[in-house]
Amino acid sequence: MKKHVVIVGGGFGGLKAAKVLSQYPELVDVTLIDKRNYHLFQPLLYQVATAGLSPADIAMPIRNVLSDAKNVTVYLDEVKAVHPENNSLEVTSVAAKYDYLILACGASHSYFGKDHWEEFAPGLKTLEMATEIRRRILMAFESAEKVADMNIQKEWLTFVIVGAGPTGVEMAGAISEIAKQTMEADFRNISTAHTRVILIEAGKKVLGSFNETLSSNALIDLKKLGVEVMLDTRVTDINSSGVTFSGPDGREEVILSRTVVWAAGVKPSSINSTLNVPLDRAGRIIVSKKLSLEKFPNLFIIGDQSHFEEDGGNVLPGLAPVAIQMGTHAAKNIIRLIKNEAALDFKYTDKGQMATIGRKLAVMEFKGIKARGMFAWLAWLLVHIYYLIGFKNRLFVLMQWTWSYLTFSRGARLITKRDWKDT
Repeated sequence: MKKHVVIVGGGFGGLKAAKVLSQYPELVDVTLIDKRNYHLFQPLLYQVATAGLSPADIAMPIRNVLSDAKNVTVYLDEVKAVHPENNSLEVTSVAAKYDYLILACGASHSYFGKDHWEEFAPGLKTLEMATEIRRRILMAFESAEKVADMNIQKEWLTFVIVGAGPTGVEMAGAISEIAKQTMEADFRNISTAHTRVILIEAGKKVLGSFNETLSSNALIDLKKLGVEVMLDTRVTDINSSGVTFSGPDGREEVILSRTVVWAAGVKPSSINSTLNVPLDRAGRIIVSKKLSLEKFPNLFIIGDQSHFEEDGGNVLPGLAPVAIQMGTHAAKNIIRLIKNEAALDFKYTDKGQMATIGRKLAVMEFKGIKARGMFAWLAWLLVHIYYLIGFKNRLFVLMQWTWSYLTFSRGARLITKRDWKDT
């Protein structure tokens, strides 16, 4: 009798697990549940937020991706809770049963207990957030164009990004390029070249997970683009007027800004709290070497939801290659268990890391190889094209990037309404 496998989440890990399990139609029937009908390529969300790409360029309908997987059924729904003691989960108001479960729900942004900041500083985890940030960035220039008061103009032309990880660094570089290259000739009453882009980081360096040399190189490149970087600086308040921060000397100051972007922290899915299993300080589920729970070996947690500690004590980060490899391993372990074989320990193959700062500016490290500049930038482009799902998306993104490189333009500068009732 075939087993029923439920996968929650159509991100990198969940989609990969579904593809692996689709190769065993004689053993499993698979149900994939996601609250959105598309797979989102999150590493390029910042390009949507900065008008470099359109939303459809980095998203693909899940049903389309799995249309050839005849043993996989896709449901557009939301899982509210999981009850591993009786192999069931709550999908909205309905209970569903499973033989094996893979949780791959990803993460959302975290404001470290200051959730009211979200209104003034949206994070970047969904298409809706990306298009809202794009609206705010473009509206800032439009608003500055209409006011004569120089002080108010400066507020509109000051952009603050909180958090100097890859997302924050990429956002800061992209906004600076928009202002100083793309739109410089488009306005008559303001000079977009005078735009201030400020990157605030609580740590001692930008790109904290990178090698010290590459981090220093990234800082140099950001400054070349005109980005003001504030290290060892903690944000203490965000409101409609701007950002209050405390620098290394402990003194509080205020940056007046109408546009703030949050890139400082993430938290795992709220589903984790429904399982009544051990969590780490960040709220991630602590998994075994098999990627499952010791108490419930038929329940696998992968990607951003999981806390997996390697032999050396290193906890794997929430990166796409980690989720993809975990998805593959969890699916293969389920097949092994169905065949009455022992599940295997997960071993991560490090794919390195990279971040782009701007045009021909990037840093990368891979198996001891460190690079910056043009070579790293081209590698970044190729890797992201490779991981995009769907030939059409790859082609369109490549064409858009080529056009942007040759002309310095951005083709997705659309200001969308916040509320459809206003249209």
